[in-house]
Amino acid sequence: MVERNTAAISCESLCRARNPACAELAEADVVAAEDTRRLRRLTQALGVQPRGRVVSYFEGNETARTPELVEALVGGARVLLVTDAGMPSVSDPGYRLVAAAVERDIRVTAVPGPSAVLTALALSGLPVDRFCFEGFLPRKAGERLARLREVAAERRTLVYFEAPHRLDDTLAAMAEVFGADRRAAVCRELTKTYEEVRRGGLGELAAWAAEGVRGEITVVVEGAPEPGPAELDADELVRRVRVREEAGERRKEAIAAVAAEAGLPKREVFDAVVAAKTAEKGGKGETAGLGGKGWKG
Repeated sequence: MVERNTAAISCESLCRARNPACAELAEADVVAAEDTRRLRRLTQALGVQPRGRVVSYFEGNETARTPELVEALVGGARVLLVTDAGMPSVSDPGYRLVAAAVERDIRVTAVPGPSAVLTALALSGLPVDRFCFEGFLPRKAGERLARLREVAAERRTLVYFEAPHRLDDTLAAMAEVFGADRRAAVCRELTKTYEEVRRGGLGELAAWAAEGVRGEITVVVEGAPEPGPAELDADELVRRVRVREEAGERRKEAIAAVAAEAGLPKREVFDAVVAAKTAEKGGKGETAGLGGKGWKG
């Protein structure tokens, strides 16, 4: 919402936030609605009569209508932006209007309401301390796979929007890139009558979605697991033990420390050290693991 003024609210949010949402609808000079028919049904159900002019504002006319709304704001009008569901500007109309208003130094604010992204995160059962919103994936299979591969190592929880008729293909692509066992949640019709949350591995969810799913979809995917300890070859293990010995550690303690660093059994590091020493005694003193200087002790 803007001081001269634009409010961003969702039709689905209004019933849960009658005040100040109803007051905004009643008092705005201009109401820019993603779907004027839905807005009409909603205001009738709420018993609210907009006193201002109602205009359509959707993806098809957003670019053309934004300058008109900005001029109304500059002229002192209070403009209310209403979308069908979710949060305006977040995969909904509104970004262009907000950006244009900010550029003209017009204050923008929002009437709080449900957000599909945050609601899905809260219901997913997956970590929510860190997450990233990826919006809609590309429709073409190759581009979709490429986009998923870009975030294959992302450890934050991922949130996507998806159309129901593409959900099975998207989940199958996610299973291919992230792994069939990666945990996920498919959230359908959030905050509505037929709300449903389906949780499981990506492979399992892809098989379920192949049967057909309806409604507005939000997909939450667990982030990539923490990387395990790096796989170190025998020469590197020996080198690390040698560095610790040269720093004054006893061989036993050095082997234990290197094993802990590498996430390996102490026996494996010990065997690498013994093999290197044996190789040196056999006339191979210039081994890579001993740095060409021989083993001390």
